[in-house]
Amino acid sequence: MALHEARTLSISIDAPYEAAYDFAHRPESFMQWAAGLATSLHKTRRGWVADTPDGEARVAFTPHNAYGVLDHYVRFPGRPEIHIPLRMICNGSGVEVSLTLLRQPEMTDEMFERDAGLVRADLEALKRLLEGV
Repeated sequence: MALHEARTLSISIDAPYEAAYDFAHRPESFMQWAAGLATSLHKTRRGWVADTPDGEARVAFTPHNAYGVLDHYVRFPGRPEIHIPLRMICNGSGVEVSLTLLRQPEMTDEMFERDAGLVRADLEALKRLLEGV
């Protein structure tokens, strides 16, 4: 198996760690800032389901933890699971949020750049929400 090209995108947010993590770890809050994930996200008997431009996907979220891990896993029917590593760490009186974008095998350069832009927009939206701007 080959390595995936990876790009880590991060943002500094002037908000206390506990409040920021409490908000960001809840799947219910994702649609307020993570528009790049899906057009909708809802809980069903089967777990969390996202409506995406590529169709319906199941999304599994890392449980609340003491390490700032906010990873999630996206599963489209008949395709390999996509791991989305997302971390929140203390940065002085605020937090640093980092998402590592892993290029999927079928992605063109344009698709990878588009996803990186969506991640940047999502991180900026999270910053605005958490900073109350």
